[in-house]
Amino acid sequence: MVEVSTSILSVKKGEESKTFFALETAKTDYFHIDVMDGEFVEKNTYQSMLEYASYIRRISNAPLDVHLMVKNIKKAVNDFSAVEPNIITFHLEACENEEEVWENINYIKQNHCKVGISVKPNTNIEAVYQYLPYVHMCLVMTVEPGKGGQSYLSEMTDKVRTLKTYIDDNDLEIDIEVDGGINLRTAPEVKKAGANILVAGTAILNAVDYKVIIDELKTGV
Repeated sequence: MVEVSTSILSVKKGEESKTFFALETAKTDYFHIDVMDGEFVEKNTYQSMLEYASYIRRISNAPLDVHLMVKNIKKAVNDFSAVEPNIITFHLEACENEEEVWENINYIKQNHCKVGISVKPNTNIEAVYQYLPYVHMCLVMTVEPGKGGQSYLSEMTDKVRTLKTYIDDNDLEIDIEVDGGINLRTAPEVKKAGANILVAGTAILNAVDYKVIIDELKTGV
């Protein structure tokens, strides 16, 4: 079954509480927390996402899907572990070498959290293969990370398909999440390629009825 992780990046100021309650009622599977530090990516959402995540944790039991687009991964893990996320995903590109990748994988696990590893559009998917048996999810960015509302990069479909084939050929149990430009038009394409968790932000938050679009993202073909 495909799951939906709703990005709260574009939640309107002053409507946070109403939006979070509505998303939980609409049965989003996860709240997707886009954590940016102004260094790894240009935008800085660090403090606002920490505040949003803390608020969501107080009012909701829905799992938090924390996506770190930061250089200082361990500091962010320390900060966001306090909100008891279901999974913390970090970027391969934020690590200087393989040793640092392994350190981050183990550090997140030591904080009693599932681990995701993410790759930007220009990174070859083969770069994460050696880590896949030791993580719970691989996040394929289908836009350049750093801001919401971008259009899906169609060439990323092949990357998702290649990743799915590798996972199946090696009998791995790991989720494939896609993030960027996901809507009712692009969702069937990435699902067919093998993605089973869809991150959507503006497509959901701009809808009149959150439940309708979340259901369609899950079930549409």
